Amino acid sequence: MSWAGNAAFVGESSSGHKVVMDGPPEGGGRDLGPRPMEMLLLGTGGCSSYDVVSILKKARQNVSACEVVISSERADSEPKVFTKIHIHFKISGTSLKEKQVERAVSLSAEKYCSASIMLGATAEITHDYEMFEVEGTS
Repeated sequence: MSWAGNAAFVGESSSGHKVVMDGPPEGGGRDLGPRPMEMLLLGTGGCSSYDVVSILKKARQNVSACEVVISSERADSEPKVFTKIHIHFKISGTSLKEKQVERAVSLSAEKYCSASIMLGATAEITHDYEMFEVEGTS
């Protein structure tokens, strides 16, 4: 992690990827990137999405898209941890089986997504999903 001036920082992962994070203008930031706490939610969304898509593919489900919408609430006082997080999956595919989608979401939440399981130590985390049928290509 290196300071990029004002409230901006550039983080570099162990795999060599870089990301810019910045604070809000009222905190001295220039809005150059997501806030660090937003990065936690983005990482959680990526982790859980990866799990769900992977589990569905292994179950031979014809998934064509996965979108995740995350909403959250934080404590009013410092350290302002997340107290509630809701992860809503929008899964698209051809002939998806609801039982398989439900299973994938549950397995991610309860067994595989280390990010959401870790955040679950301080936050109430809930999940739900919607399924969308798309026409197959011939």
